Amino acid sequence: MTYLYNLLVPLVFILALIVFIILFFVSAPYGKFLRKGWGPVIRSKWAWMVMEFPSPALILIFFITSGSYSIPGFVFLLLWLAHYIHRTFIYPFLQAGKEKDFPVVVALMAFAFNCINGLINGYGVFHLYSYDLSYIISVKFIAGTALFITGFIINKMSDEQLRKLRKQSPDKYLLPRGGLFNYISNPHYFGEILEWAGWAVATWSLPGIAFFVFTFANLFPRAVASHRWYKSHFRDYPENRKAIIPFII
Repeated sequence: MTYLYNLLVPLVFILALIVFIILFFVSAPYGKFLRKGWGPVIRSKWAWMVMEFPSPALILIFFITSGSYSIPGFVFLLLWLAHYIHRTFIYPFLQAGKEKDFPVVVALMAFAFNCINGLINGYGVFHLYSYDLSYIISVKFIAGTALFITGFIINKMSDEQLRKLRKQSPDKYLLPRGGLFNYISNPHYFGEILEWAGWAVATWSLPGIAFFVFTFANLFPRAVASHRWYKSHFRDYPENRKAIIPFII
């Protein structure tokens, strides 16, 4: 398993670079960027469940098989599961409005990545790294956990705002307003980036950093594309609103 881990961790960094470049030219075809030409499709709620499932499953397996149940380890497990149980089993069924299709090929690519990511973070954090009780008072643990929780709250509150808009207008997009949407077009992406930055800091691990880098590489270009989409579809779109980082980008 260590040999596989050592192969997959650098692979995630390589994939992050490739994804970061490609997504500036080709937006992943789901959500507002859904388009024909990507093969068979399935309903989006089933796509989300299938492609996200490896993440909570693998992290739980590696935690249980580690045999080391420290308090920091329990916290890491709860943080990870808080995000992925919601994303896998709750978020897909909360989406309002007309349910969209989701390309099977994109779901399969996401499934493969989540298998890799679940493996390197589960095995790395719970089998290779060690966190004793004193770690819970370290600056890394406190700051990282606080950053994760902050990002989690931002992500979920922003998703809820979008859900209410879709419920209000099932067939067309409305201009999001309120909260962080007054400052950036994609606070849900901003929150998720903060989450995994917090995970990287809290675990102080190479797989944690790899996941954060990939998350940024995946979401930053999509946020820029989404920002341009909003500006092109809403004439009254606020000029001072940024794409993903308040007051900056």
